Amino acid sequence: MDEALNQKYNRLLNLLAEPQSMMVAFSGGVDSGLLAAVAHQALGARMCAVTIQSPVETLDAVEAARSLAAQVGFAHRVIEYDDLANHAFTTNPPDRCYFCKQERLGELVNMARAEGFAAVAEGSNLDDEGDYRPGKRAVQELGVLSPLKACGFTKAEVRALAHELGLPSWNRPSAPCLATRFPFGTPVTKEGIDQIARGEAYLRGLGFEPVRVRHYGNLARLEVSPSAIAGLVAQKDEVAAFFKQIGFQFVTVDLMGYRSGSMNEGVIA
Repeated sequence: MDEALNQKYNRLLNLLAEPQSMMVAFSGGVDSGLLAAVAHQALGARMCAVTIQSPVETLDAVEAARSLAAQVGFAHRVIEYDDLANHAFTTNPPDRCYFCKQERLGELVNMARAEGFAAVAEGSNLDDEGDYRPGKRAVQELGVLSPLKACGFTKAEVRALAHELGLPSWNRPSAPCLATRFPFGTPVTKEGIDQIARGEAYLRGLGFEPVRVRHYGNLARLEVSPSAIAGLVAQKDEVAAFFKQIGFQFVTVDLMGYRSGSMNEGVIA
């Protein structure tokens, strides 16, 4: 491990030890996975990771969370929460993520208080500061800690440290919730979420990764890596038939390919 990364790692260990006990919001991704693993090193049995299971999450997120928790050995719980029951969320305003974080992290803050945990932490990193993330307001309002950001970790450094620590999530692709596939103002529905989940699973089954299925009502816009577009187009008949079978009338391929920003002007998805 290089010296600069080692210094940030030690700073993170010290910062996580300060509250004496902690509940970590753990999605199963690389950021919160690293946070949970290092919090476990710092606090041992005095930390617990909590994963939200919701219809809008990607299909393998909870299993990835369970697997990492079992490998590292930290306490882990999965709790169910239905974002689709939250009207402020399903109307899909530009600050949808604020209402999501407000509800989810609010639940964890209440759990932590009831069970005597001194702090709640989440996995934002320094690079998130450059993105449109209305959920940050909820993090601040609820007093939730963001230790990776406080220690100056970039996404690349998060992946590098996770790799050094032997965490299998170190190269896990970004997997934001499926609601990010809808344009702002388009209602987020159970039917639409199911279409997106089935469509992305189908494309991954064909060997494409990363993938996004953007939902425009009766039209699906497919994103794969730019280098994979020709391969996707070569299978256009089979692909179009599948997407029509799951309820879309029109199927398009984005010629710019997959990119980290969503359809919603800079929102990472």
